[in-house]
Amino acid sequence: MTNVVLTSVNENGVASLILNRPEAINSLSTDMLEVIGEKLKEWEHDDQVRLVVLKGEGSKGFCAGGDIKTLYGAQNSSEALEKAERFFEKEYVVDQLIYQYSKPIIACLDGVVMGGGVGLTYGASHRIVTERTKWAMPEMNIGFFPDVGAAYFLNQAPGHMARYLALTASVIKAPDVLYIGGADAYMKSEKMDVFLSELEGINWHNKDVDAALNELTDKYTRSPEKEGQLHLIQEDVDQHFSYRTVEGIVHSLDNASSDFAKEAKEMLLSKSPSSLKVTLKQLMDGENKTIDECFHTDLILAKNFMRHEDFFEGVRSVLIDKDRNPQYKYPHLQDFSDEEVQKFFSPGGKISTFS
Repeated sequence: MTNVVLTSVNENGVASLILNRPEAINSLSTDMLEVIGEKLKEWEHDDQVRLVVLKGEGSKGFCAGGDIKTLYGAQNSSEALEKAERFFEKEYVVDQLIYQYSKPIIACLDGVVMGGGVGLTYGASHRIVTERTKWAMPEMNIGFFPDVGAAYFLNQAPGHMARYLALTASVIKAPDVLYIGGADAYMKSEKMDVFLSELEGINWHNKDVDAALNELTDKYTRSPEKEGQLHLIQEDVDQHFSYRTVEGIVHSLDNASSDFAKEAKEMLLSKSPSSLKVTLKQLMDGENKTIDECFHTDLILAKNFMRHEDFFEGVRSVLIDKDRNPQYKYPHLQDFSDEEVQKFFSPGGKISTFS
């Protein structure tokens, strides 16, 4: 268990958490979350720790999300289901801890940062992206929903960009992560290594940590070399994704002739109808909720999705058999009623499960 997350504290007061499952792009397991949570709590009360660095091992990325293949087993036994529920409980507690952490956390969003990886970093005080960053909430691709507080943080993006990013599961790069408020600084990946090396060599025990850290970060921060794309489609997003039903969004896209509308409609109709409808309600409900309230809803939704056969069919089609041909129980939007949607938001809601 200790090897899945590498931890250390140097003499200068720099603590490091390194996700160490590079063969799985550091996908999160319950064991990893336990180590992260325990260390963060320990270090928060340790005067020898002045700041925390959070990064991933390997060249592919920080974290590809939760270990979905393991969660897939929840359909087979009550024991596996309990383990899946425990995973989400641990994950959300750790994510919330990072939001309220009293010491700076420097999160290195280099390479792939998706799903649970986004959840681990969004609440950090200093979030750094690079030219290699590939950021997404991709849960819609597997018949799930964007969790880890997404209804809180995505709703901080301009206009209706939250709905577009969540429902289409679009992958975005550094300039657009900055645009939606998902990062604070941009560095070239090789400069990030130099930045971290200098950071680790500074004696933080005799520093005003916040001021010195901001000064050091500013020293290495640059503007991205390439322009982002989201601001170019913001007007289209706000026009089509302003509707309060998925059917309304699709109808609006269907009546437009732009390339954006065509591509967005195709992306939406490739997703699970149940996921689309639950997620849109989740985002709308979350517009005026606190981060704690959003995580509370996420846990209810996650536990209900663990009993929903279209989630397992989505995982099967993408990660298990990889045929990309899901046979959903609810294949069309009209098949999944508002009543069924509402059940997902009730603890222990009697959702339609395996026949």
